[in-house]
Amino acid sequence: MASRLLDRLRRSFFRDGDACKDEDAVEDFPESSELEDDTECVSERLGGTLCFDGSGGETEEAGGEGSGADSDSDFLGESLDEGFISTDASPVGLSPSGPSLLTRQLQESWRSLRGLGGSGGLGGPGAQQGGRLLFEVTDACVVQDGTSKYVLYTILVIQSGLSDKTPAVISRRYSDFERLHARLRRRHGDEMQRVCFPRKKLRRNYVAETIAKRSRAFEQYLSHLHSLLGLRGAPCLREFFYLGDLQAGQALVRVGQHQEALGPLLNARRLQEKLGQEGQQASHWLFTVLGLVCCFQAVEQLEEAVEHCDLALQELAPPPSQETVRPSKVHPQLVPLLQITVRLSWKLSRDKRRWEALLQELQEAGVDPAGQPSLQEYLVKESLLETDQDHT
Repeated sequence: MASRLLDRLRRSFFRDGDACKDEDAVEDFPESSELEDDTECVSERLGGTLCFDGSGGETEEAGGEGSGADSDSDFLGESLDEGFISTDASPVGLSPSGPSLLTRQLQESWRSLRGLGGSGGLGGPGAQQGGRLLFEVTDACVVQDGTSKYVLYTILVIQSGLSDKTPAVISRRYSDFERLHARLRRRHGDEMQRVCFPRKKLRRNYVAETIAKRSRAFEQYLSHLHSLLGLRGAPCLREFFYLGDLQAGQALVRVGQHQEALGPLLNARRLQEKLGQEGQQASHWLFTVLGLVCCFQAVEQLEEAVEHCDLALQELAPPPSQETVRPSKVHPQLVPLLQITVRLSWKLSRDKRRWEALLQELQEAGVDPAGQPSLQEYLVKESLLETDQDHT
C-alpha cells in the first residue's frame, strides 16, 4: 500500500510539474524520502476515515509564502527543542495578530470530513463514557507573522458522557504538535511505537481542504494519545495542554493585570481537572489555585477567592486529625494563605475558627508569619518549568 501511495504521489507531482513552474510560492523539489506520507496509518491506527491519498490536487506547497525557520516544518525532526511547546495561551481573546478567520469553505469542508462515517475524535468506537476526553477543532486561522506563516488550530476539550458546562480550549499550531510527538517518542518509545503522526504534505498547506483534513487528524491524534494509559499522565502531554496558560497568567500577574490573568488561569484549572489526577504535578495545580485566589481577591470577587482558598488548603493544610504541626513540613505559602482565608471569611461572615486555630498553632510551633513570602511574591517568582521533564 505504501509503494502504491508513493507512486501516486510521484505521478501527481510529475503531472503538475509544468503548471507548478509558474507558481511564485513553489520551493525546490524535496528529497524523495519526504514524499512518503504517514497519514494513511494515522487513519488506520486511530480509527478514523482521514486519508491523504496524494491524488488530484492534494499536493501541498512545501513552505509557500513566508516559509522559513519559524514556519511549520514538513517532516518530524528528532532534534526539536526541549522547551515548552505552545505557541500561545489558550483562552479566547489571546490570539495572534493578523489571523484570517476560518472561511465558509473550510467550515463546510471540515463538516464534510466529520460526516464521512469516521469514528475518531468525537465519539468513535471504544469511547469510554464518563471518563474520556473529546477533542474538537472548532476554528483554524492562517497567521502571517513576519516571514513566518502557519495555521493556528483552536481545539475544544470536552469531557465525554457528561453534561460538560465548562469546556476548555487550547490553540496550537502544527509545530506544537510536532514537538510534542518528538518528546513523547524520546521518553515513551514503547507506548509510541504504534502512534503515527500526520505529516505535512508538500504543497497547498493553507487551502481549506488541507486544513480541514489536518484538523480531523489532530482530533484523532489527541484522542488516541489520551486513550493510552501509559501516556495519559506523561508530564509533557499534560503540559502541552495547560502550561502555556500558566505562563500567560504568571506574566499578567507580574504586571498587575489580575482581571486579564483570570482567563488563562481558569482555563488551566479546567484542563488540569479534565486531565485527572494521574500524573498531575502538584506544583502546577497549587500555582493555579493560588493564582486564582490572588486574582479574584484583587478584583473583589470574594466568594470565588474563598472557593479557591479552600482548594489550596486541601493541598497545604495538615489533616484535622494530626496532633502536632511540624514547621519543617509547612509549605511557605500556608501561613499567607491562612491569613487571606481568615480575612475573607470574616468579610463574608463564614466560620473561620478552624483556620484561626491552625494559624495560632503554627505561630506557637515557631513559624514566623513575617518570614514567609507573600502570595504575590510566590506567584511572580515561581518557576513553572521545574518539572521532571529534564530527568526522564
